[in-house]
Amino acid sequence: MEAKKASKDCMSDLESSMITIIRIFHKYSGQKCNLKKAELKELINNEMSHFIMKIQEKETLDMLFADLDQNGDLEIDFKEFISLIAMVTSACHELHPKSTC
Repeated sequence: MEAKKASKDCMSDLESSMITIIRIFHKYSGQKCNLKKAELKELINNEMSHFIMKIQEKETLDMLFADLDQNGDLEIDFKEFISLIAMVTSACHELHPKSTC
């Protein structure tokens, strides 16, 4: 699959949303391109608070982080982060009225 650089005004809503997901990940992960627990918590609490309850308890964060950290390196890389996006999107789809499909 060849990725091409598209101008923002000719991108579809889905393509623009994908770019937004990438930008948000890098906003919190910085140059290292991995999220530590505190960064994941900040991202969720700031960017996903309408879909996920704000993380208040350390135990909740620890469980979520362990579930996402598939390679056990104590950081969340982009592929691991995308699994969170997929899970939340899927859950939101289940709650959304099917009549709009």
